[in-house]
Amino acid sequence: MQSESIVLAVLLLAPVVGFLFNGLRFRSHNATLAGIVATGMVAISFVCGLILFNQLLGMEGPERVLRISYFSWLSLGNLDLPVAFVVDPLSILMVLIITGVGSLIHLFSVGYMSHDATPAKYFAYLNFFIFNMLLLVLGANLILMFVGWEGVGLCSYLLIGYWFTDKEKATAGMKAFITNRIGDAGFLLGIFTLFFTFNTIDFAQLISALPSTAEIGWTGPMTLACLFLFIGATGKSAQIPLYVWLPDAMAGPTPVSALIHAATMVTAGVYMIIRLNPLFLLSPNAMAVVAAVGAATALFAATMGLAQNDIKKVLAYSTVSQLGYMFLAVGVGAFTAGFFHLMTHAFFKALMFLGSGSVIHAMHEEQDMLKMGGLKKYLPITHATFVCGWLAIIGFPLFSGFFSKDEILWMSFHSPLGGKILWAVGAIAALFTAFYMTRLMAMTFWGKSRVPKDVHPHESPLAMTIPLMVLAVLSVFAGWVGVPHGLATILPGHPHNILEHWFEGVVHPIPNMEHGDISLEMTLMTVTTLLGLGTAALAYMLYVMKPAIVSNFVSTFRGLYQLVYNKYWVDEIYSAGILKPLVSFSRGLWSYADVGAIDKVTYLVTDFVRSAGDGLRAIQNGQIQSYALVLLIGVVASVLMLIM
Repeated sequence: MQSESIVLAVLLLAPVVGFLFNGLRFRSHNATLAGIVATGMVAISFVCGLILFNQLLGMEGPERVLRISYFSWLSLGNLDLPVAFVVDPLSILMVLIITGVGSLIHLFSVGYMSHDATPAKYFAYLNFFIFNMLLLVLGANLILMFVGWEGVGLCSYLLIGYWFTDKEKATAGMKAFITNRIGDAGFLLGIFTLFFTFNTIDFAQLISALPSTAEIGWTGPMTLACLFLFIGATGKSAQIPLYVWLPDAMAGPTPVSALIHAATMVTAGVYMIIRLNPLFLLSPNAMAVVAAVGAATALFAATMGLAQNDIKKVLAYSTVSQLGYMFLAVGVGAFTAGFFHLMTHAFFKALMFLGSGSVIHAMHEEQDMLKMGGLKKYLPITHATFVCGWLAIIGFPLFSGFFSKDEILWMSFHSPLGGKILWAVGAIAALFTAFYMTRLMAMTFWGKSRVPKDVHPHESPLAMTIPLMVLAVLSVFAGWVGVPHGLATILPGHPHNILEHWFEGVVHPIPNMEHGDISLEMTLMTVTTLLGLGTAALAYMLYVMKPAIVSNFVSTFRGLYQLVYNKYWVDEIYSAGILKPLVSFSRGLWSYADVGAIDKVTYLVTDFVRSAGDGLRAIQNGQIQSYALVLLIGVVASVLMLIM
């Protein structure tokens, strides 16, 4: 255990070393040195993760756990809080995703941020984010998870508003920070509820203390705790109603979007529910809320992606929608399927965000797809790798997204916690995804060029294209570790769902649920796949072959187009219905309560003390004659009182 303790310490502290190295020289303009050090530190963490992963491979089933405690942080009454970490099948895969994808994004940033004024500061923030994300997924209790949870929120704020001299970017950072604080308040209430109910916040102790029967009703402690924790997840993982920060978060550097808002931080809420899956299974009502919100978010965000022209905004709404899929999965009890999609999404969405960064780099910071088109011939590597991500996200057969998406759709249909409505919503969202992602490909890489004459696109340097190629390979082949049961019966060699076996003992199955009718599963998979491919073909025809149809549609249904293009005016509704009244109320409270009451009382007390001081000062003037007079008056008064 001593060797594992050292390896884990190196895994956690390597990014801290990079943070300190670049943080102490944050004014440096040497992007290459800063990037090499930062990338190297994350790569060291990745290697340490592989060592621990190999250690777990040598263990069997439920024994596949390493619990490492370093020291006691706090001991107060019933609260015993050690700085302890858990390396198990769930956390180690998250570690490999965070550090593996993270090191590729760091490498990409070396080329992307080469002309930035303060690259050392950027890489310091990026390394500090990796540390906090590792703390979040490895912590053995809810408090350590929450420390990492808040840490990644801080780093997100710093990186979204990295170019803070631009008011729009600074505002986007503030919006993300404040929105997440709302969710985090719910997360804290969930932690308090669990502690006061079970007298522990340690994951292992908490799970062992759970009752054997599910909780009925909405006011029980487990249901309330799950709902409070889910509020935290809606903030961190951008679900209705707290999703509004993530599209604006695209104001930060594009690699930040790839790392934080596609592959790691935004999946923290999904990871938290999977980590506490035995608790959530005991609250069917909370599970129903999670599934319903996830399905609604998947569909709602997918519609908004249909009309956006900013390449990063399309990917942002796509991320919100795909996160909705993950919550749909965990809400119907398909925790393995939810993690499976978390993993495949980390690969293909990081690929597409970095690919969009390559496009923006080639277009001299232009993000408007209306000014692109025909970039395929200028950016062959970016285009080829982007195609892999596109095929994965639309669910093209045998690409990674095909396996994870259809596993979620099948479980949402078949699970006793799911139903036909949830399946239908998920299927429609998948069709919209195929449409808007094909639209993005057509408007960016295919069709007629709309590139301004003074812009000369060019392929990105190797530091940027190598990560794209690695992520493209993962986007193609990563799905084979989770081949669904039904599909495994007809594929040559009958590959098993490796993830399902890997998570034995960590992810609890839904009680008394069988695999279901394989023919029905295959029928539903065939239907959704064919409809998705047909929708993609329709988008190709409309945006490449017959774009005039799109123009006519927009002109005919101008109101509908504006509704979707303006994202249903949700931000404006929040501003008019919540923010402005809150600001007005706060100003009134300041005027009447602070200035009119508190300040006046303070001034009255101050005046009284000052007047009393002036009176005492008149007596205590330092003149002996005055003291003698006061003494004489006192003596006379005392004598008179005695006589009377």
